[in-house]
Amino acid sequence: MKKNELKASILLTLAAVIWGFAFVAQRVGAQYTGSFTYNGIRFALGSFSLLPLMLIQRKKQNKSKGQGIWIENSAGDNSLLKAGILAGFLLFAAAGLQQIGLKDTSAGKAAFITGFYIILVPAFGIFLGHRTGIRIWAAAIIAIAGLYLISVEENFTISRGDFLVFLCSFFFSAHILLINQYSQRLDTLKLSFVQYMTCSVLSLITALFVEEISLTDILNAAIPILYGGVFSVGIAYTLQVVGQRHARASHAAIIMSLESVFALAGGIIILNETMNWKGYTGCILMLSGVLISQLGGRKAINVLSQTKRYMNTKHV
Repeated sequence: MKKNELKASILLTLAAVIWGFAFVAQRVGAQYTGSFTYNGIRFALGSFSLLPLMLIQRKKQNKSKGQGIWIENSAGDNSLLKAGILAGFLLFAAAGLQQIGLKDTSAGKAAFITGFYIILVPAFGIFLGHRTGIRIWAAAIIAIAGLYLISVEENFTISRGDFLVFLCSFFFSAHILLINQYSQRLDTLKLSFVQYMTCSVLSLITALFVEEISLTDILNAAIPILYGGVFSVGIAYTLQVVGQRHARASHAAIIMSLESVFALAGGIIILNETMNWKGYTGCILMLSGVLISQLGGRKAINVLSQTKRYMNTKHV
């Protein structure tokens, strides 16, 4: 393996580790603050953590163009603002459902169930004219079997937490498809900033109406909030962007999908979470479905490889 490829693999693996353990941070944060309060603050921190990268990028762009630092393209900015707000709304719904669900399920289970969006993306892509091969459908069947083993109890019921996390995967799927549509022609850092701020504002407004916001609770959840906002976005985002410069899209997508494994490990090590043999078998099946889907079809791979760039958020 070439030196740059090895470096890229290491950086992407570190990003997957950070994103995986972010599920643990969310689980801990859910014990202290309301779901929308937690999301509102961590997404705001995530937005601000992108500012240094945006300033660096802007200086480089303006230096190469010989323009003043405040010159803007108003038409492009309007398109970016509209796309960012719509993406932020989808992110608000997805992250809200996920955070509420994490109160009643484990970090490991939540990570694997959320990962079902990787199967849903190419499936929903059919309605947008994307081709979906037989391998994607085979992967979907395997992943659904895994989801059943993870979530469905012996009496054929599903817990409230698992169901809410499952619902969030549909919103993440819509979010991914939207981002994929706009990512080729809009500034990715600015798009990320607008959608994170939109999600933060919507979450805080909702929190004012449905939750009791307590400074003491926020301080108790300070470490999970800081981890979710700064590490998952500011650090992991940068690692992913730098890593993908020297990694094939398929290779990067496979490495980043390992976040579910690290979330499961984090839940076991830090939170002492456990699952029965049926649950672990389901995790293996879901991971297998993810890997099969990412190895099959260039279109699916391209969509999935762009996902983390704009939404590690699902667990910001």
